[in-house]
Amino acid sequence: MPHTIALIGGTGPEGRGLATRFALAGHRVIIGSRDAERGVAAGTELAAALGRDNVEGAGNDAAAAAANIIVVVVPYSAHRATLEGLREHLAGKIVVDAVVPMVFDRGPRPVDVEAGSATEEAAEILKDTGAKVLGAFHNLSAEVLLEPETPVNADVLVTGADADAKQVIMDLAGEIAGVRGVDAGPLRFSHFIEGITILLVGINGRYKAHAGVHIAGLDH
Repeated sequence: MPHTIALIGGTGPEGRGLATRFALAGHRVIIGSRDAERGVAAGTELAAALGRDNVEGAGNDAAAAAANIIVVVVPYSAHRATLEGLREHLAGKIVVDAVVPMVFDRGPRPVDVEAGSATEEAAEILKDTGAKVLGAFHNLSAEVLLEPETPVNADVLVTGADADAKQVIMDLAGEIAGVRGVDAGPLRFSHFIEGITILLVGINGRYKAHAGVHIAGLDH
């Protein structure tokens, strides 16, 4: 079933990369931005590049209001304020947090999060809204996502408590060429997945590569 997917803070490489792959899978994609004009410009540019009419742009609030799946890809510094500002638009929806608490100081470094992880922080911010908060899409290379003809060859590790919402996102991940969705357990494991991203950023920088994560030995 086609979804309407909002990429909150999606004008950067990761947001545009995910938007590319979701659009190619046939979903309606809305690239959101704090600056609505910037969101519209990013959506228009990507739609033209892909030759498709299922990509558009908007302000974050309008994007979140229109979508049934929301993927949050803002920098961690904007994480709390963005989610607090969008609470009413996220109520009852699947909210996928792909944010990594990280800064660059002579290489990538983790930021301590009182809740344990950005995803758990999102769940705290959105409690009592009925939002189904999951963690996913942290470990995919933006550069590869932005190359539509290139298989990604990586797993997407999905954390969360709602089994049905988790299956929706694992299925969505599986629509990206070369990607498999993997149930990575409850939200408390998000800390490790976010940390893997920081590790990968360092490895890819040293090796000039776009490596991802693949869990060996699974039967699917």
